[in-house]
Amino acid sequence: MTELKQNERVDMTGFGDIAIIQDPGEFCYGVDSVLLADFAAGLFRKISRSTRVADLGTGSGVIPLILCHKTPAGYIFGIDIQENPIDRAQRSAALNGLEDRLVFEVRDVKCFAEERADLKGTFDMVTCNPPYFVGGVGIKPDNPSRLISRHETTASLEDFMRCAAELLRDKGELFMVHRPSRLCDIFQEARKYSLEPRTVRQVVPRRGEPANIILVHMIKNGGSDLVVLPELAVHDNDGNYTVELQEAYQ
Repeated sequence: MTELKQNERVDMTGFGDIAIIQDPGEFCYGVDSVLLADFAAGLFRKISRSTRVADLGTGSGVIPLILCHKTPAGYIFGIDIQENPIDRAQRSAALNGLEDRLVFEVRDVKCFAEERADLKGTFDMVTCNPPYFVGGVGIKPDNPSRLISRHETTASLEDFMRCAAELLRDKGELFMVHRPSRLCDIFQEARKYSLEPRTVRQVVPRRGEPANIILVHMIKNGGSDLVVLPELAVHDNDGNYTVELQEAYQ
């Protein structure tokens, strides 16, 4: 039986029997993580047991857990600079019997590739849900974990891009979720590290409303042929999840 620490709870993700240990006082995953996992699982070509995935800024490991349900990927390595979320991710892997597929370590994206030089160029896919806000911008939460998760206080967008580029093999693929306001920054940093944007999808709260989430797919040393997919609406006019959003939970 998996031990829970103070303030922790076990939540069902809605993906089969996959459960996750979370601390609502720190940070719980949202729909953006679900959309990223679904986006990556749907676009990446030929996912097999031999596919190697790295998840940068993994938090409590929700994206690797969802990918275990949606894909046969046999090795998913999640890293985060925070010890408590990684501890929960490790216990969630054990709770779901996925220790043979999931590895979680406390690592800093700014030096991960240098510390683990043996992993450079060995990953087929990288997923990333980085902090959305530049360090000094926006209202900062009092909780340190939420601050690190949402603001670039320990690593910048460039740090995440550089790490992803170093870990990916040639023609490996990066999938990122972010805010539309950072799209120019994403494209600028991506090309700096030979990550060519190939697919973009906007996510809107409801049809006719401005996008508040952006999904971006990049290929290391890929050709320039950007495709903009139709927007995805999270809610219908009655406030219910749209059919397409519900399908992301399958």
